[in-house]
Amino acid sequence: MRTTFTPFGLAAVTAAGLAGPAQAQANIEAAMNKVGCLACHAKDKKLVGPAYKDVAAKYKGQADIVAKLSDKVRKGGKGAWGVVPMPPTGADKLSDADLKAAIEWVLSQ
Repeated sequence: MRTTFTPFGLAAVTAAGLAGPAQAQANIEAAMNKVGCLACHAKDKKLVGPAYKDVAAKYKGQADIVAKLSDKVRKGGKGAWGVVPMPPTGADKLSDADLKAAIEWVLSQ
């Protein structure tokens, strides 16, 4: 069965079991690329912002970290990883469900 990224959110597609792990990861990366995350972040090396593996290591085991990082992505921020600020990403660009899925993926690295 072919799955595609829709406005209903990739979390719903994944939760429904319609996408395998590889397709779910591809959907997450496509959503992150669409909003510009991959312009500054990479999975395993620092670009402008930290590598996803470094984010995962820094926040490993912290309670409510998905909610905290969601808030940071929504509002933007600076100072946690250096002087270059991260611009905010509104819900009009990335749904709450897709944001949650993306952060959970980052934290799994």
